[in-house]
Amino acid sequence: MANCDNKLPCPCTADCPRHGKCCACVAHHRDHNEGVPGCFFSKEAEATYDRSIANLARDHGLKVVE
Repeated sequence: MANCDNKLPCPCTADCPRHGKCCACVAHHRDHNEGVPGCFFSKEAEATYDRSIANLARDHGLKVVE
């Protein structure tokens, strides 16, 4: 992932070597089955540390059917 540098501000509060590098972050979370990366959420939803798909849907105003 040589060209993995994001130019947009990253809302994730995690302190990790992938901060601001979206492609590396997404790959890491996928490979470790850790849920949705924090950068997919609004700042408020990211602060809850709920990385579930259901929380992502709610954060984006989608109805969650469980």
